Amino acid sequence: MHHTSDLKNIKELLYKREETLSSFAQKSINSKGRNKEENDIDPFRTEFQTDKDRIINSKAFRRLKRKTQVFYTPKNDHLRTRLTHTLEVSQISRTLANALNLNEDLTEAIALGHDLGHAPFGHSGEEALMEATKNGFKHNVHGVRVVEVIEGLNLTKETLDGILNHTGIGKPFTLEGQIVKIADRIAYLNHDIEDAIREEVITYNDIPEEFQNYLGNTKFERINTVIKDIYLNSVGQSEIKMSELCVNFLNNLRSWMFKNVYFSDKTKQEENKIKKIVSELFEYYKNLYGEQGAIDYVAGMSDQFAIVTHKEICRK
Repeated sequence: MHHTSDLKNIKELLYKREETLSSFAQKSINSKGRNKEENDIDPFRTEFQTDKDRIINSKAFRRLKRKTQVFYTPKNDHLRTRLTHTLEVSQISRTLANALNLNEDLTEAIALGHDLGHAPFGHSGEEALMEATKNGFKHNVHGVRVVEVIEGLNLTKETLDGILNHTGIGKPFTLEGQIVKIADRIAYLNHDIEDAIREEVITYNDIPEEFQNYLGNTKFERINTVIKDIYLNSVGQSEIKMSELCVNFLNNLRSWMFKNVYFSDKTKQEENKIKKIVSELFEYYKNLYGEQGAIDYVAGMSDQFAIVTHKEICRK
């Protein structure tokens, strides 16, 4: 006869655990809530744990495994996809959240959901949609639409804010969201170097010595250098930040990557083909479903599905 009260105790225990977090952490009990109020209170999970599970179980999350990062429809199984990128961002984010004694559940929810709005074919797909649509296309803005409107996950406002502001000029209002924003950049800069070497776009020796000297020679050294810098500059602070030196190195590395990897001849030789596929798919579905319907459908496609669908449309 005591089952109901036992369940209530579990939830209270979970909230109690969060009381040991840093005073700068976002506690579940202080969440701003969801856009639609829910009566069904889950006895086993906090609000942010619920967000995490809803994201992992969404169709959009499963499709990330068939969306590429930089190199399209790769034959090499070891290259990153959006899904493996997402897991790497989650890992770096959780490491930082733990070190700074922030809310790991919220951090993980934001990290797992941050790229759900991405179009197929990496940044080229996003650019193609941006050019084809009337009001432009931004994967972070579309990501909020994916979880709220298309999937109807009804996530907390903290998780939504983290997804919306993980890129661009916006700043997440939680430190957990700020962690994911930095972790996203750390993850892609490092794994894109690895993938670019594997695809023979660059060689290891092409990486300027200044980056190797400051950041380290391996992916793990580079990641740890930045994590350590963030920790030392953020511990006991009300925001997540890096030293100016580290910011400069990462910005310079990013510029170098754009020039030598993202905009290299080899990476971009397929870009026109990709933009043609995405824009023609968009025009075709816009005639059927209108602009927003076409954005929702095309942005949701995996690379392979987009290629196959485009071939079918061309036959019609």
